[in-house]
Amino acid sequence: MLNQLTQLEQEALEALVAIKSSQELAEWNRRYLGKKGALTLLLRSVGTLPKEERPAFGQAANRAKNELEAAYKERAQELRRIELEREMARGALDVTLPGRPGGPGHLHITTQTLRQIISIFAEMGFQVYESRDVESDEMNFGLLNMPPHHPARDMWDTFWLDDNTLLRTHTSPGQIRVMRERYPEPIRVILPGKCYRYEQVTARSEHQFYQVEGLAVGHAITMTDLIGTLTEFARRLYGPQRHIRIRGSYFPFTEPSVEADMDCILCGGEGCRVCKYSGWLEVAGAGMVHPVVLQNGGYDPAEWSGFAFGLGVERPAMLKYSIDDIRLFYGNDLRFLRQF
Repeated sequence: MLNQLTQLEQEALEALVAIKSSQELAEWNRRYLGKKGALTLLLRSVGTLPKEERPAFGQAANRAKNELEAAYKERAQELRRIELEREMARGALDVTLPGRPGGPGHLHITTQTLRQIISIFAEMGFQVYESRDVESDEMNFGLLNMPPHHPARDMWDTFWLDDNTLLRTHTSPGQIRVMRERYPEPIRVILPGKCYRYEQVTARSEHQFYQVEGLAVGHAITMTDLIGTLTEFARRLYGPQRHIRIRGSYFPFTEPSVEADMDCILCGGEGCRVCKYSGWLEVAGAGMVHPVVLQNGGYDPAEWSGFAFGLGVERPAMLKYSIDDIRLFYGNDLRFLRQF
């Protein structure tokens, strides 16, 4: 049987050298190394040999199998190279040609909406002030009237980098920075940027999102100025037919505090999962700047007053374009993004 194995190995190697195509190579592999190949069948017959001959035959068979498999791989690589040269000779593939250019890109829907918001407030006299994403505990909470262990901190669960450094939960820390930078001048700015909160991702909330903070500080600024500013903004962005309502709320850095709601465009005020079936969707949280915050920014609350507001960017885009799931903004699905 050893002679039979040697003859089979020699026959397979000679046949392998004569192969000229991948199809022939696949047939060779099936004929000799496949489940019903000649070498496989010969190996299965080892049980018919006397016990004393089986070890020698097994070693010879394994050696022959390894050599044929190595020769098969080498011949396959050689054939691939030959076939590629043939394709290039026929002109089917020219590796010197430049790659296919990508299609033109465009601004993300979030960026488009953010620029619209900035443009509206610019027309109302607000400047853009950019602040940092990474803040200290004092800037993000303490100076905004939320000292350690204040229960209001539970409203803004966040991502901590160390015991005193975190990813900002809102753009409100920028209020302190711009006040301390520009005192004693009047202020009228918006602070756009990304915020981060440790909360469940749903159709209407994400763990990261954009926010636009607004701050006006001056003399004799009142709640009427705030309501007028928010109403004008909403009607410029969504259209003059939109309905706005102002209701009382609570924020530790404003007093008194309000929330501005707009009738839900998606359901026409009838109720849907985005507006929590109320018919209204919050577009901004706002209020008069708390005296403690004014003082922390360097302004005397007995002389100065101001208002502040914060609004999202994705949510206005959802309202304007009838998008019912905020997760689509960061899902990287081009089928969605190319619509805007």
